Amino acid sequence: MNKTLLVIRLLFIFLCIAASWLVCYSIKEWDDHRGLAMVIGLMIGLLVVLIDVMLKGFSLRGLTALTFGLAMGTLISWMIGSSPLLQEGDPQVIYLVQLALFVICTYLGTVIALRGKDDFNLVIPYVRFVPHEVDVPLVVVDTSALVDGRIAKVCETRFLAAGLIIPSFVLTELQGIADSPDPVKQARGRRGLQVLNDLRALKHVDIRIHQSEVSRRQDIEAKLVFLAQSMRAKLLTTDTNLASMARFQGVEWLNLHALETALRPELVIGESIAVELVRPGKDEGQALGFLGDGSMVVVNNARAFVGKRVTAEIIGVLPSGSGKMVFATLLGEDVPV
Repeated sequence: MNKTLLVIRLLFIFLCIAASWLVCYSIKEWDDHRGLAMVIGLMIGLLVVLIDVMLKGFSLRGLTALTFGLAMGTLISWMIGSSPLLQEGDPQVIYLVQLALFVICTYLGTVIALRGKDDFNLVIPYVRFVPHEVDVPLVVVDTSALVDGRIAKVCETRFLAAGLIIPSFVLTELQGIADSPDPVKQARGRRGLQVLNDLRALKHVDIRIHQSEVSRRQDIEAKLVFLAQSMRAKLLTTDTNLASMARFQGVEWLNLHALETALRPELVIGESIAVELVRPGKDEGQALGFLGDGSMVVVNNARAFVGKRVTAEIIGVLPSGSGKMVFATLLGEDVPV
C-alpha cells in the first residue's frame, strides 16, 4: 500500500473519532455516551476507508462518466416527471411515479455512461481525461510496435516528438505474450516489455497509459483504431491489417518498415563501403557480406578475407526481393582508426 495513502486514511479515521467526541462535547444530552459515539465514529471512518479500497480500480474517467450519467438520468426523470402526463391524478401516486422515474433513469444513465466511458470523448470531444495540453500531437502505440523494438531507438534519436498513448489492454496483451508457454512468443513478449522500460527511461519521451478495457480479444484492433480516431492521434503499428483498417477509417498511421526503407542509404557505383564478410560466394574468389539494412554484398577476389572486415568499391547494384544486391571489388582489409 502507498505510504501516503495509509497516512491519509489513518488521519481520516482519527478525524472521524475526534468529530464524534466533539459532537458529544457540544450536546450535553450525549455527554454520557462519549465512548459509544467514538466507537460509532471509528466504524464510520472504517466504512468510508473500506469503500475507498473497494473503489481502487475506479479511475477519474469512470468518475466523470458516472457524474455525467447521473446528471443525464436526473434530467430525463425531471423532464418526464414535469410533463403533462403527470399533471393530474392522485398526488401520492404521482410522487411514487416520480420517485420510480428518478431511481430508474439515474440507474440506467449511470450504467450506460460507465459501459461506454471510452465513447465519452465523442460526446464532449475536448475532454481528454489527461492533464496535458490539447494541442500536443499524440500517437497510439499497439503491441506489434512494442514487440518490434525499433520504437525505442527512434524515440532515443528525438525524431518522434509526440505523446505516446499506450492503452492498458495493450499492456495486458503484451503481458499475456510474455507469459506464453511458447518460447518464441515468450521472447517476443519480454522484448516488448523491455522496450517499454527503455521508453520509460527516456526522460524526454511523454508516455501516457490510457485506461481502457476490451471485453473480447478480437475487438483490440477496432478499439485501437477508435482510440486513435477519437483522440485525433496517429497509430503506430507494424501490423499491415491494422494499418489497412486505420486507413479505411481515416486514421493516419506510422509504419516503421516504411521509415526503415526511407532511411536506407543510396548506393552509388564507384563508392567505397566497409563490410564484414561472413561466408564464401558461389563463384570462385567471391565472398558475401551484409550491410546494416540487410542488403547482400558480393565482393570479388575476397574469399581469403572471410570473417574479416574489408573495404570494397561498388561496381553494380541490383534490386532484389529483400532489398538490394551489391556487387563490389576488393580494395583491401579495413583497418580501424
